[in-house]
Amino acid sequence: MYKKILVTSALLATLAPAAAFAQSGGAAAGAATGAVGGAIVGGPVGAAVGGVTGAIVGGIADQQKPEFRQYVTTQSVPSYTYKEEVRVGAVLPESGVVYHEVPAQYNVKGYRYTVVNDTPVLVEPSTRKIVQVIR
Repeated sequence: MYKKILVTSALLATLAPAAAFAQSGGAAAGAATGAVGGAIVGGPVGAAVGGVTGAIVGGIADQQKPEFRQYVTTQSVPSYTYKEEVRVGAVLPESGVVYHEVPAQYNVKGYRYTVVNDTPVLVEPSTRKIVQVIR
C-alpha cells in the first residue's frame, strides 16, 4: 500500500507542470491532464471524473479565445479598474464587479466572465477568483 501511494505521489508531482499548462492549453489540455491524474489515483473511474474536472478547469479553448474576445466586445461590457495584476488566482472584490453568463458554445459551465482592465476574464463566481485570462 505504501509503495502504491509513493508511486502515485511521484507521478502526480511529474504531472504538476502539465496541470499548469492546462491554463494555456484550454479545455482539451485540462481534460487530458485531469484524465491522466484521475487514472493514476482512481483507475478507469478516476480517469473519467478527472477528465471532466480537467475540462472545466481548462477554461475556454485556445482556438475559441479570439471568438470569445469578439463576443465580449459586442456585449459592451464595462471594464472594471483593478489595481492589482490581472492574473489567474487573483480574487476580485465583493462589490463593483459585474459578472455575466458565458454562452454555452464555450463549454465553461458554472463560470462567469467580466472585463478587468480591458481584458476579459473567466471567474469562479463563489470565490470571485480569476480562473482564466483571455488575451
